[in-house]
Amino acid sequence: MSKFSLKGLGIALVTPFNNDYSIDFEALGKLIDFHISAGIDYFVVLGTTGEAATLTPDERKQVRDFAVERVAARVPLVLGLGGNCTQEVIEEIKHTDLSPFSAILSVVPFYNKPSQQGIYEHYMAIADASPVPVILYNVPGRTGVNLGAVTTLKLARAHENILGIKEASGNLNQVEEILANKPENFQLVSGDDSLAMAMIRMGADGVISVIGNAYPRTYGRLVASALAGDFTAARKVQTKLERMFEYLFADGNPAGIKYLLAAKFLMHNKLRLPLTPITSTLADKIYRAMYLLPDD
Repeated sequence: MSKFSLKGLGIALVTPFNNDYSIDFEALGKLIDFHISAGIDYFVVLGTTGEAATLTPDERKQVRDFAVERVAARVPLVLGLGGNCTQEVIEEIKHTDLSPFSAILSVVPFYNKPSQQGIYEHYMAIADASPVPVILYNVPGRTGVNLGAVTTLKLARAHENILGIKEASGNLNQVEEILANKPENFQLVSGDDSLAMAMIRMGADGVISVIGNAYPRTYGRLVASALAGDFTAARKVQTKLERMFEYLFADGNPAGIKYLLAAKFLMHNKLRLPLTPITSTLADKIYRAMYLLPDD
């Protein structure tokens, strides 16, 4: 079974909308080309940042098919595919052509707050059903439940089709426990832009990034420097980006990054309800901070 490396900079790709809230495929194509020319390592499509939850099943298929065609195998693709009904996720896996994708990224079940045993059995069932490797996605701030280190390690050892984890708990002690005890071929990446450098220093393989949508070259230098062990260079970039890290998530994701991309004339600043644009006060802060950063 083919596997790929999560090492480096993965982009959690946004889904641009037109002013009438239809999908802006022209802007999406330009973003994909922009990121590939900047040297990113892979894309994640239809994840949280891609507003997959506000797209219809037909729209998700359109975005999926468009990304496959536009990327044209120039970089690997990871597909966001998860939910809080295990059987529904399995059915979606069965009815989706996953052959163009290197892996699926599947979020911890949300809302129903399963036990650690429930999460374990959920992922085991998905790993059994998926023809491509599975990346666990732990983001308790959104799901309401944490995928604990013990359960992560149990999954890592139990199923060869579980490739790694996108860790967005913000708990560095938990990250350290996973990195210290994981199997050699199990990969861990940061799901938090501001913590990626620290996590790479601990042994993480890279990051699935939001800010990379707007600054793939700049943020890519941080990731590459950290992976090379040059933390002096990585820290210099981290310092330049610290204020932007704070601002981009102050009114939620992807509201911040969509405003920034609009300010850089890459797309419209449109989100679908229940998501709304950032406040004018925060927009002013992001706009001012943008001019203090090098332009990709």
